[in-house]
Amino acid sequence: MSGAWQRKEGKNPEGGLNAKGRASYNAQTGGNLKAPVKAGTNPRRVSFAARFAGMRGSMKKPNGEPTRKALALKAWGFGSVESARKFANTHKRQKSSRLVNAMKVVSKTKSIKK
Repeated sequence: MSGAWQRKEGKNPEGGLNAKGRASYNAQTGGNLKAPVKAGTNPRRVSFAARFAGMRGSMKKPNGEPTRKALALKAWGFGSVESARKFANTHKRQKSSRLVNAMKVVSKTKSIKK
């Protein structure tokens, strides 16, 4: 039998998994799922926004109901893919600048050793 996280009893009708679904997933896979962060600039929220900003697919089913994607965005505090994209672009860390700074440190330590 599949875990609660794969069945309706483990899914939150407002999007994502409920506590039972997260517990089931963690027990089955050894994962560490946590509840959504609805506000602020928590790194988990920024990461979620970046992932979902690039996700294709409709926000509504043919019958007019919201898709699981739309519900998940709402659960994390985003009204649309565009708002998630804007949030992610505003708050994500710039990896390229960190890499450049790290390379500067390495080159300085090499020149000091000479």
